[in-house]
Amino acid sequence: MFVLSQLMSAITQPVFWLALWWGVALLVISRWRRAALGMLWLGLVVLGLLGFEALPHALLRPLENQYPVPSAAVVERHMGVVVLGGATQHPRSYQAHAQVPLGEAAERMTVPVGLLRQHPKLALVFSGGEGRLRTTGVTEAELARLFYQEQGLDLARVTLEAGSRTTRENAQQVAALLGARCQEPWLLVTSAWHMPRAVAEFESVGCRATPYPVDFRTGVSTAWSDYALARSLMQWQTALHEWLGLAVYALTR
Repeated sequence: MFVLSQLMSAITQPVFWLALWWGVALLVISRWRRAALGMLWLGLVVLGLLGFEALPHALLRPLENQYPVPSAAVVERHMGVVVLGGATQHPRSYQAHAQVPLGEAAERMTVPVGLLRQHPKLALVFSGGEGRLRTTGVTEAELARLFYQEQGLDLARVTLEAGSRTTRENAQQVAALLGARCQEPWLLVTSAWHMPRAVAEFESVGCRATPYPVDFRTGVSTAWSDYALARSLMQWQTALHEWLGLAVYALTR
């Protein structure tokens, strides 16, 4: 499953398929010049259209809107917070500069800090190993420990799980770590677009997980005038990766 998840990261990038399309066009251009030129222009048009953010947002919004953010009263009734990794960037910058590198999903790390400060009875379980084919020796759990320490959290309230590399492994490792306590109510913190897949995996291992979505990428609507090619391509990858992941996980559960 881990290798498959890495493969999905490649094939869900629109530019990957555009590069293949253009590569085929260049291979056949000497024999079928007109058709190849048509392919090259079509690929260029598709690349331009991919920059309209309303398109990937239409795929992300149904995922993000499945679960509401729980109220403070609901939060108070839980044992703690299970936080899934995915908020930190490549550890090379930490190794060079000794600062925890947060990425676009930083709310996965920051929101739980606020929850623990507002609700002193909550515990925190962070789940995240090193989800890379070429490892660096620095896990997300280690970066999380440093981040929570920097934020002044009492590390006695924090439990770290450093072996998981995928969402499925997150659920399996947390269930093994908590044992019978996993059947008590826990908040599950991850990106809103990732929450449907995460909830399904935690339920499949018998954990009581209340979704607490963070890191929203969409609003109520997106204007067609919102155009940003680089950002939109990343959103396309996120949306395609998540929908494909939902399908794969459902077929292999």
